[in-house]
Amino acid sequence: MAERAGRVEGKVAIVTGAGSTPGPGIGTGKASAVVLAREGASVLLVDLHPERAEETRKMIEEEGGRAEVFAADATKAAECEAMVKAAVDAFGTVDILVNNIGLASLGTVVDTTEEAWDRALDINLRTAFLSSKYAVPVMAEKGAGSIVNISSISALRGDGTLAYSAAKGGLLAMTVDMAFAHGRQGIRVNAVAPGHITTPMVMSVSAPGPRAEYMNQLRSEAGLLGTPGTGWDVGWAVGFLASDEARWITGVTLPVESGVLSVTPLMMAPYLRGVPEP
Repeated sequence: MAERAGRVEGKVAIVTGAGSTPGPGIGTGKASAVVLAREGASVLLVDLHPERAEETRKMIEEEGGRAEVFAADATKAAECEAMVKAAVDAFGTVDILVNNIGLASLGTVVDTTEEAWDRALDINLRTAFLSSKYAVPVMAEKGAGSIVNISSISALRGDGTLAYSAAKGGLLAMTVDMAFAHGRQGIRVNAVAPGHITTPMVMSVSAPGPRAEYMNQLRSEAGLLGTPGTGWDVGWAVGFLASDEARWITGVTLPVESGVLSVTPLMMAPYLRGVPEP
């Protein structure tokens, strides 16, 4: 394994959605799991598609880390309870939970179906609720723990993803309430709000070809830095918030978005000129 700071040395982490959707780049769950392993944690890799989590496990073990795969549908309470038990059985406890499961969905309030609404809330919000429900008691029993919820800047600004934005906004509210309820039990709860990063999940909602490349370029140009973001940028933020270096940080949302929340479309116009749409 490459030289590391050991920020979470000896700790046990659960990362949900720890595999990447097939496609170019790396997902936020996979990156978060690898970063935590590199920093010394043993990681339970949870995914509905265990073959995707196996790819993450292989990457971790090739670098000398420890990881196990657990297949689960985190929208079901019994499977989340079993997930936490599996981490305790395999590694002895749970110190860190990364609620990363997400599914993008496009649509306004008019064209979003009831089915799409329910699915977005189930996958993006219910999974974090149920995973936390069973992890918190383990953390509370020993008086320490860190939960990191992966939200989105879609929760903070409009972008035509109504159901997804609502679910990710609910996740931010849940972050604050959990931080309030469990802080005196030694549990910190924070959120990361990724911006226009390029991940396999993001690319999966765009048809491949010139149009997808164009949209990816726009994402890169949208922020103040004018550079592309990836799942690794989210993983590094998770590693910090999960570590004792963030011991006095709780109930906050950390934007990882190249300053895009400070930018209006009008401000970006000069940068977007000369980027022809295919």
